Amino acid sequence: MLSIICCSISYPPPVHIWGYPAVFRLLRFSGFSLRTAISASALTPITVENPSDKDSFAASYLINSCGLSPETAISASQKVHFKTLDQPNSVLALLTSHGFTKTQIAKLIRKRPVLLLADPEKTLLPKLQFFQSIGVSNADLARTLAKDPTILTRSLEKQIIPTYNFLKSVLQSDEKVVASLKRTTWVFLEDYNKYLTPNIAFLRDIGVPESCIKLLLTHFPEAIMQKQDQFCETVNEIKEMGFDPSKSMFVLAVHALSGKGNRSIWDRCYVEYGKWGWSKDDILLAFAKHPNCMILSEKKISRAMDFLVNKMGWESRMISRCPGVLFFSLEKRIIPRCSVVHVLLLKGLLKGNVSLSTVLLPVEKYFLEKFVTKYEEEVPQLFSVYEGKVDALEI
Repeated sequence: MLSIICCSISYPPPVHIWGYPAVFRLLRFSGFSLRTAISASALTPITVENPSDKDSFAASYLINSCGLSPETAISASQKVHFKTLDQPNSVLALLTSHGFTKTQIAKLIRKRPVLLLADPEKTLLPKLQFFQSIGVSNADLARTLAKDPTILTRSLEKQIIPTYNFLKSVLQSDEKVVASLKRTTWVFLEDYNKYLTPNIAFLRDIGVPESCIKLLLTHFPEAIMQKQDQFCETVNEIKEMGFDPSKSMFVLAVHALSGKGNRSIWDRCYVEYGKWGWSKDDILLAFAKHPNCMILSEKKISRAMDFLVNKMGWESRMISRCPGVLFFSLEKRIIPRCSVVHVLLLKGLLKGNVSLSTVLLPVEKYFLEKFVTKYEEEVPQLFSVYEGKVDALEI
């Protein structure tokens, strides 16, 4: 039936009506099911002579079988042309059998529609099997490839395996290689001889121990995958700030300052902390204690500082000496704990200044023992304050 419909469309190529190819409208008004057409077409080879008809047919497949939106499907259909649906159907079946959800398949195909034209058995399956062989679970593999499926377009023998061998030689374990991959697929996409090899050699030359290099490459591979001159400039800047290359804090600082993205975030954080009265020395002190404090969002910094300074009365500069507290959830950790301390201070059960580190850094069990159960006889509702069921001002 589809061939009859296609043959009924005359030249010139169909015009677009309301943003959709005319063939879509024709199929809809005829009461013909696109899903039925696709299913039947998988059994019978189809050849469409008119190029615009090929695009329309591909777009309908991308919508109904791959889950793309009409707009995205129309754009993607320019890159894929099917003679039959055997191959794309086999690709989708392969992905489904390896744990890809419909949403993940839609993301993958939207970003790389040409993968529908790949040979599932000879091209795609060996790559999936390789990543599984080094310990990538189906769930992690599907999640990683849905975010960036480009790696499936790379040669297994010429790119993926050689890169794996290099990473394994540095990281010494498949577990760390997998962690690096999950962080960013870039680590398998770029030429390791161009970025990783010279940058790792530079770190070794200045005395960065292997354990710290592994830390950087495992958890922040994007920091080390830069042009050598840029990377060396960042590393030297960190050294000039007084960081010790032999300590793990050194590579954490390298990560915080690496790349244009992190550099711009650093600048915005610098301005935000300045608004709260931090001097240059305060900012550098906080950076030295917890480098990632310079890649927080301005909103997170502002909300935490507003509560700790304006509502709890802690001196702003005190926070620069314990910047780790800024990483905690305001709703789940900072407010519940500070509310408890506020009640205890009002009732005179705590004397003198209470440090940020004492209140916010300990694990929950220790905090509850020190600040809640210890005073449950004097303040029976204290645990309810901690849980947010009772307002601290009501006690």
